[in-house]
This record gives sequence, structure tokens and C-alpha cells, in this order.
Amino acid sequence: MGPKAVSPGITNIGQIALTVKELPRAVAFYRDVLGLSYLFEASNLAFFNCGGTRVMLTTAESRESTYDSIIYYKTEDIHAACVALKDRGVPFESEPRMIARMPDHELWMAFLRDSEGNLLALMSEVREEFRRA
Repeated sequence: MGPKAVSPGITNIGQIALTVKELPRAVAFYRDVLGLSYLFEASNLAFFNCGGTRVMLTTAESRESTYDSIIYYKTEDIHAACVALKDRGVPFESEPRMIARMPDHELWMAFLRDSEGNLLALMSEVREEFRRA
């Protein structure tokens, strides 16, 4: 495999996304039936907490863009993780970018494909003291 590559520093799964047909119906099921802790909604997205792993529900933008799920892997340094994975030949759908400003951090994500073409994501909760200039 050649020289030892730098690890991307993946620590755990941070979020799982599910495509749903009707967001209000799905929110009611996950909140009221499953009893997951409801976090917030934004646009066509709803977020829940499940034992520290975030579950995101979203409606598909088009019939062609449906997917079963996306695994979001947490990393402390999303930029370093992307460099490490690119060095290993991983194709990225999008570069790291800020997705949302939260009260105590910025949520950054980058999207990539696995060897089978499945969409995956890296996510990083960037606190003010760790932001890049």
C-alpha cells in the first residue's frame, strides 16, 4: 500500500440522513412514535437526537435524487480529513463548507463517494477558537 498515510481522524458517526415522502408525517412518527428527541426543523429538513447521533429527515429534491441514507462521520479537522482522503484517491462531491451557524459552533460538511458510489459525508463542529482564518 506504500508509505503510511495520515489518518483522517474519523471518531464516530455524527448523523444519519433519511429521505422521506412526507416530512410532517415522518416528524410525527420519529417524535411521537419512536420518541426521539426533536431538535429543530429548517426548510425541508427535520433533526432529532438518538443517543448522541443526529437523525436528519429530508424530502428528496427530485425522484432521481432519492437515497436510503447517508452516514456522516465526525472529524475534528474537516480540512485535514479531506486532504488525507484525497491523498488516498477518494472522490469528493463537494469541498468542506459551512452548512449552518449554531449558537456555539459552525457546522461544516464535505461530501464524498465510497468505492461503491454511495454518498458519505464528513462533518465537523467548528468552535470559534478553532476556526481557520
